[in-house]
Amino acid sequence: MSRVGRKPVKIPQGVAVEIKGSQLIVNGPKGGLVQKIRPELKIEKKADELRVLRRKKTKLSDVLSGVTRSLIANMIKGVVDGFEKKLELKGVGYRAALEGEKLKLNVGFSHPVIIEPIEGIKYQLEGNNLIKISGIDKQQVGQTAAMIRAIKRPDPYKGKGIRYRGEVVKLKPGKAAKVGAEEA
Repeated sequence: MSRVGRKPVKIPQGVAVEIKGSQLIVNGPKGGLVQKIRPELKIEKKADELRVLRRKKTKLSDVLSGVTRSLIANMIKGVVDGFEKKLELKGVGYRAALEGEKLKLNVGFSHPVIIEPIEGIKYQLEGNNLIKISGIDKQQVGQTAAMIRAIKRPDPYKGKGIRYRGEVVKLKPGKAAKVGAEEA
């Protein structure tokens, strides 16, 4: 059996967990999330912890038990603390602005890129070149950050573009650097 799938998930104070058929409903101070549970698994609730159990001992159910346990742990962490990703804009004239709930990006195109608000996701700006994306669903926060980063990925020659906070972009040598290195 999966080692991750064996670990129980602790339910902290203020979090309500409900099992309805094949759905797991988690409600907490920041909101609520719902996860569908595969038929190969069953969730057992005892006092202040949840366990993921396999109905049959198959390779698929072993794999699913670990994934499901991680999803449940992320749901509980999300409704208590939430998740966030930070993106940096690097480049001359690259900046972000909030217009109501919409995020407006000027990233070197002839027009600003407007990103409509996504339900459950909040955008915040720190300065005009740092975007903070937050929400209770880890997958949705990561997907939104990846979607925004894909608008203008970091350039491998100059490093301009949108990158995750702390991401190191390995720069390639330009054409002039290659020619100069061959002649010397």
